[in-house]
Parts: sequence; C-alpha cells; structure tokens
Amino acid sequence: MDTPALRWSAYEHDHIERESDWYWALGVAAISIAIIAIILHNVLFGVLVILAAVTLGLLARTPPELAHFEISERGIRVNEHLHRWDHIISFWVEDEHGDRPLLLVDTTKIMSPNLIIPIEHIDPSLVRSFLKDYAKEVHMKEPLAHKILEFLGL
Repeated sequence: MDTPALRWSAYEHDHIERESDWYWALGVAAISIAIIAIILHNVLFGVLVILAAVTLGLLARTPPELAHFEISERGIRVNEHLHRWDHIISFWVEDEHGDRPLLLVDTTKIMSPNLIIPIEHIDPSLVRSFLKDYAKEVHMKEPLAHKILEFLGL
C-alpha cells in the first residue's frame, strides 16, 4: 500500500528588516578593510571584500522565498529538486530548536551535502516516523555556518 506523501511550505529563513544604519556600518567596515588590504599591497583581497559586502547587502535586502517541501516514497523534494533516497545518508528532526523544528538531512551530494529544511504546519513526529522507513536516524546538529547566516538574517 502506498504511503501518502507529506507536503508543506515554509520560508527559507526569517527575514529581518535592516535599518539604513546597518548598511552604513557594512559599507564603512568593508571600505576600511579594503583600504587596509590595498595599503598592505593586497588589492585582490580588497576587491574581494568589497564584492562580498555588496553581495551581503543585496542578500540582506531580498526577502526569502516560500519553498515547497514533499517527502514521498521517491525521496525528499525541495521545490522542484528531488533528493532520491539512494543519495540520502541519514536524517535528524531537530524539534527542540528555538523557534521552529528543522529537518536535517545528510546526503552524498558534493554541492549540497546537508539539507536544512524548516518544518511548519506539520507534526515533526509524523515527519520522523515517515523518514525512519527510508533512512537512518542519526543525531545531528545544525551546521555553524547555517547558524551564522541565520543570525545575519540570510
């Protein structure tokens, strides 16, 4: 008998509206570091710092997109991208996370080895029980890089 798929939608991250002071501070810090890099004869690093600051500023202004998630017998779908079960190593449902539960998935893919999926409008224990039939449950923690980006509102 086919098990019905679990489907839900959630925003990729919480959007934090930034005041103009935040952008000024970002610009001043980036320009200061770039000037120091140029003084130390490292022009390439100075250019890289400016590009990183511009990218960070643009990302901070962009509101998150609503992502659609589906867990089925075929695998885990994030928007239009299907992660098949043969590419999934393990999972963990972090339901003691502060604001909202997270589904952490470890995959064999080089470009996206870890999936961090927010769980909203669905019971995390239902997600856990569904995934136990297809993948191994291994305790994982949210990656530090993801926590830093979440702190920055990205």
